[in-house]
Amino acid sequence: VCEIPQAAESQVFSVISSRTMAIVAGSAPMGDAGSFLTLSAFNAFFFNMINGRGWICVALVVFASWRPGKPLLGALLFASFGALQLRLQQSGDSLLPYQLYLMLPYLLSILALVVVARNAAYPQALMKPYRKGER
Repeated sequence: VCEIPQAAESQVFSVISSRTMAIVAGSAPMGDAGSFLTLSAFNAFFFNMINGRGWICVALVVFASWRPGKPLLGALLFASFGALQLRLQQSGDSLLPYQLYLMLPYLLSILALVVVARNAAYPQALMKPYRKGER
């Protein structure tokens, strides 16, 4: 609804239901992505199949400064580095161990967080509980 829950409440919006709907709307794509990995990409389920990709999604939110348009660019950037590490592994010309290539997307996300997170503006009510009627 907005960054200030009291302002939304004064406009007769239900803050709790809008927060709940935001969680549902944000969780549905994560469930779709998990089912895609299980059913389509790997055609099997095994533990640790996500391997930290969720943390890259959290880094994307911080990288995008909680704006809805920027995560697409960041996701494409991180995905391209993920694809690059697969290409580098398959080339076989390198003397570097494959684990270094596996680290590439995660190192990129850490670097993006270090560069962008200093100046990232976050919502005022982030992680603050809301109690109706309190000021």
